[in-house]
Amino acid sequence: MSRSAHPAGPRHADVLPEGHYSAPPADLNALDAKVWSQTVSRDEDGVVTVGGISVTDLAEQYGTPAYILDETDFRARARAWRTAFGTDADVFYAGKAFLSRAVVRWLHEEGLNLDVCSGGELATALSAGMPADRIAFHGNNKSTEEIRRAVEAGVGRIVLDSFQEIVRVAHIAQELGTRQRVQIRITVGVEAHTHEFIATAHEDQKFGIPLAGGQAAEAVRRALQLDGIELIGIHSHIGSQIFDMSGFEVAAHRVVGLLKDIRDEHGVELPEIDLGGGLGIAYTSDDDPREPHEIAKALTEIVTRECEAARLTTPRISVEPGRAIVGPTAFTLYEVGTVKALDGLRTYVSVDGGMSDNIRTALYDAEYSVALVSRSSDAAPMLSRVVGKHCESGDIVVRDAFLPADLAPGDLIAVPATGAYCRSMASNYNHVLRPPVVAVRDGEARVIVRRETEEDLLRLDVG
Repeated sequence: MSRSAHPAGPRHADVLPEGHYSAPPADLNALDAKVWSQTVSRDEDGVVTVGGISVTDLAEQYGTPAYILDETDFRARARAWRTAFGTDADVFYAGKAFLSRAVVRWLHEEGLNLDVCSGGELATALSAGMPADRIAFHGNNKSTEEIRRAVEAGVGRIVLDSFQEIVRVAHIAQELGTRQRVQIRITVGVEAHTHEFIATAHEDQKFGIPLAGGQAAEAVRRALQLDGIELIGIHSHIGSQIFDMSGFEVAAHRVVGLLKDIRDEHGVELPEIDLGGGLGIAYTSDDDPREPHEIAKALTEIVTRECEAARLTTPRISVEPGRAIVGPTAFTLYEVGTVKALDGLRTYVSVDGGMSDNIRTALYDAEYSVALVSRSSDAAPMLSRVVGKHCESGDIVVRDAFLPADLAPGDLIAVPATGAYCRSMASNYNHVLRPPVVAVRDGEARVIVRRETEEDLLRLDVG
């Protein structure tokens, strides 16, 4: 059931009507493969393992909370996207979902390109050896310094987001004696069926140049007149956590319509079209995401059909999966601190993290699954709300879930599908230290982003 957001954030500690939540699962010890990474299972003692390592060993060595990332699963998903689209299309991993130098190296090795949207993401990509010509640079308000660094590095494309940016990028490229390849991001008037805060293709928002009113056509005119840039295509992104392909069909129809108008007015057929990302993943067993090969087939057929109808050469397609690759590959491992039963309502399970390591429930009303992972249990299910340690009543990690009634302080629980946006959006609220990211593969674990320390926290406080 979807929930609307309160103007000041999610409604705090609301008690949902009886029957709102699903019935408890038949087996609380079962791990639904839809929401857990591929190497996760329970051993004969009931302890969850990932990559051949038990969560109890991971907790003992690396502490909690911690993001545990299944490298085998990440690489498999990256390969699946690359294989699905083949050599006639480009797959750009959306770095905003989660980026680290280890991830950049995995992407490079698996043949994916990379989409960045800030100077920091660009620096991470370049420092880890991603070839600049395989990087796309996004953002609605790129600074002059960021644009200059991107052009100097030789990024493969800059996605232009405003009339001012068209001139700004062209001017900087001319100063540097080069011609920068660019795409223009347009908003096509398609609002994906998603949360208001993460729907991005309707006109009343900060991203892109509207197709309506002829603004996108005017942006193309200006870009084609400037010597410092080479317009190679049109970019469109219609939202996030999308399962229904119909929105892409409408968006492609309108983008191809613009390509036809460009050909008719300027005699130019742009060679590329980027349909963005936003493909959904399973956060709960109720979610039903599509596989990469299904998405590739659907998008290719849509664009080909629209181009044939417009008598255009089919352009090279690009897509930008981020969450769809990294989201399912990680879970957050917590230790239970207090268990507080409220008679007739629910049980509050407090963990040693919270909104500082996963803001998405508070920000988007996001829904997650959760499981007891340090042991199995035959106890009856209890309706639970997993909450964090922060001084905020909206500090909720999992709003409604069933956990075993014998759950106790010291138990380990895990929230799956936290690979995307959780570490990227993590904060130091209440001066809580951000958790590490631990990659596991074939019985070995290593830290790829270390846990923050109090020394890190105080080093920035120069007052």
